[in-house]
Amino acid sequence: MPRILVAECKQEVSSFNPVPSQYADFAVLRGEGLLAYHRRVADEMGGALSVFDQSPGVEVVPTFSARAITSGGTLAASSWQRLVREWGEAMSAVPACEGVYLSLHGAMCAEEEDDPEGFLLEEARRILGEEVPMVISLDLHGILTDRMLRHSDAVVVYHTYPHVDFYPTGQRAGRLLLRLMAGQAAPVTAKVEVPVLARGDELITQTGRIRHVIAAAQAVERETWGLSAGMFWGNPFTDVRELRSNSLVVADNDEERARTEALSLADLFWQHHERMRVPLTSLEEAARRASEHHASGQGGTVVLVDAADATSSGASGDSNAIVRALLAAGYQGTVLAPVVDAPAVQAAFGAGVGKTLRVSVGGALDQRRFAPLELEARVHLLSEGLFRSETTCSLWNAGPTAVLQAGVLTLVVTSRPVSLYDRALFWAHGQDPRHFGAVVVKSPHCEPQMFKEWAAPYIDVDAPGATSADLKSLGHTQCPRPIWPLDEGVGFRPFVKIFRRNKRC
Repeated sequence: MPRILVAECKQEVSSFNPVPSQYADFAVLRGEGLLAYHRRVADEMGGALSVFDQSPGVEVVPTFSARAITSGGTLAASSWQRLVREWGEAMSAVPACEGVYLSLHGAMCAEEEDDPEGFLLEEARRILGEEVPMVISLDLHGILTDRMLRHSDAVVVYHTYPHVDFYPTGQRAGRLLLRLMAGQAAPVTAKVEVPVLARGDELITQTGRIRHVIAAAQAVERETWGLSAGMFWGNPFTDVRELRSNSLVVADNDEERARTEALSLADLFWQHHERMRVPLTSLEEAARRASEHHASGQGGTVVLVDAADATSSGASGDSNAIVRALLAAGYQGTVLAPVVDAPAVQAAFGAGVGKTLRVSVGGALDQRRFAPLELEARVHLLSEGLFRSETTCSLWNAGPTAVLQAGVLTLVVTSRPVSLYDRALFWAHGQDPRHFGAVVVKSPHCEPQMFKEWAAPYIDVDAPGATSADLKSLGHTQCPRPIWPLDEGVGFRPFVKIFRRNKRC
């Protein structure tokens, strides 16, 4: 009976978040607990397991899963060392296998290692051997390093942004691994590096110009020789030595086709890259527009996008900048906003539901960018902060959480950051964004039905933060230069890198 080893390690990091991530920020599962969890959720591992479970005679060997509860700052050295040790111990404790599927992200960063995924793959190879077929899945915000490609047989990447294809990506990876195990394909990978850090609406795969690149990648995968294809535009906030955009094509025993199609994807991406930035509205102008909309009596909810404090991209989550601007502008409507502030939550628990307290909110973590906002607030609701995401049903843990009401403000205050690319945090705490005059959304792009389809209006705000779309404001020091848009006059001279492990056909 062929055995497939499965493992997972996923986190997205912002190098500009001053708060290091820790081991405690990961949900860790081992053995059968890994399988039980992922068979319930619509993520990449769940998709791969659905393929393996439907394949007669295949035995799945679960080892180790470490999923960051949310993105965050650079992983502390001691926590990284512990993850590495537990990853290796779990793989060393299982019998020999005939195939390996690894669910990774691609935009991790640790204090001692700026390519954690590459390191983990190298470690997996050391333990499991050079011959066993190994397929990995990655987020298209991953930084596709040479080391990742040297130690894996094939890479499968998301095709959608906002991400709605977690499960199908895992299924694609699972099916490809079974082909490799059966000796039905000999993957050869081509990568083209593109000197671009991209943001903005043109990266929305349903409507933006990136759809042309994604459609071309999907067309490659429909070919009999096309094993995998995609476009990585990286996470511009993970400031590491190989940060850039990359095209990827994995072909079946056909280096020339892999080379040609990877060049074509890269060229198509470069054609549109100058449109891949976000027009931002200043804090003052955004607050003025929200106030004018409320005064007009038109109704509807003004959505104020604070992508600079996007916890799903690695920010700290403790910004109160937009709330401050609304108060300074004399905004009279109701406001719903999330903020991370463990001491404020602790104070609310100490006071109790229905009580009023004097409390400072925000500026508890990224103290260089944000200052505490002093409020007299009523404790409306207290919770343990456990809830399931709207998109994948994954269990999220915001830690003890308080809903505070202070004048026009309703603040959902969490003890720890969680991803905010859907409405789950609000709904789990009794708040419907559509019932407020303004809502602060700390995510660069959510699925359109979450906010954008019903917003009136929808404003991308130029707020401070560790994940600001104003990339020049962040201070990159590690990524290769020149690179657009950090530098002027950036050119593109395409060069193809080829990776091929073993010819099995």
